[in-house]
Amino acid sequence: MSINDPLGDMLTRIRNAQMRRRGTVMTPGSRLRARVLDVLKSEGYIRDYSQTDYGNGRTEFAIELKYYDGQPVIRKIERVSKPGRRVYTSVDTMPRVADGLGVMIISTPQGVMADHEARERNVGGEVLCRVF
Repeated sequence: MSINDPLGDMLTRIRNAQMRRRGTVMTPGSRLRARVLDVLKSEGYIRDYSQTDYGNGRTEFAIELKYYDGQPVIRKIERVSKPGRRVYTSVDTMPRVADGLGVMIISTPQGVMADHEARERNVGGEVLCRVF
C-alpha cells in the first residue's frame, strides 16, 4: 500500500492511539519520521521511541505515548505543510503556537527542529506540523 503523506500518516496514528488511550503505537520508519520523533521526545510530548529493523530496508517505530493524570500530553497535533500545499516560513514571520506553549516542527537546511531552536539559529524552512 502506498502512502502519499507519510508524516501525516504518523501524526494520525498518534492521534488515534491517544483517543483510544494506547500506551504505544507502531508506524513505518523513515529518516524524516525519526527526526520529527526526536523533536517530540526532546520537547516532552512522547516518552520515547524504538526502531525495529526487519531487513530488506524495512523498519518500524514503536512510539511510547505520554499521559499526565490520565490525559494525553499532546492535546492537538496537526500537519501544516501537506504534499499538495507546502508552507514555508522565515524567522521574521514565524508564528508562535499557543503563545509559546506549543511547538512548531520545522524542516530547515540545518535539520528538523522546533520553532524556538530555529529562531535561535536564525533559520527558516518548511513548517511540518504544529503540536500543543
